[in-house]
Amino acid sequence: MGMSVTISVATEQDTEQIFKLQYLCFQSEAALYGNYRIDPLVQSLESVRQEVAADCVFVARLGEEVVGSVRGRITEDGAASIGKLCVHPRLQGHGIGARLLRAAETALVEERGAKKFRLFTGHRSEGNLRLYRRVGYQTVGTSEGTDGVPMIILEKPAEAYVATA
Repeated sequence: MGMSVTISVATEQDTEQIFKLQYLCFQSEAALYGNYRIDPLVQSLESVRQEVAADCVFVARLGEEVVGSVRGRITEDGAASIGKLCVHPRLQGHGIGARLLRAAETALVEERGAKKFRLFTGHRSEGNLRLYRRVGYQTVGTSEGTDGVPMIILEKPAEAYVATA
């Protein structure tokens, strides 16, 4: 691939592209579960805008185009919740998801003091589960999403990052 994808902090200007990309990327997830009311598909543009302003949001860019995104925030127990990781279908399989994840993890530790990372993914989302396990996440439990989809909860300690500082 003779092009370079860059990872950077999302800005307000990226909101609309993130919104459209998320809608595109999560169609395949929705199809897996036969549920088109999953959170990433029903989230409003305004809600995405608020997340970009308040949370730790990164985008992958190819030129001017946003081709990937991820969000993270610190929850009450000091864990960082990471979610809505998506990469444009035509660019999947090139390690962009892993780079986005790493950028979010690093920022959540360095800027927001995360002690551990937590992810939720649908129980049938094999590609996601493979990626998360490959980068050190382990299953800690299950829960039911607000949309009724059974979710797998994965966690990873943040020490790995602190140690390299």
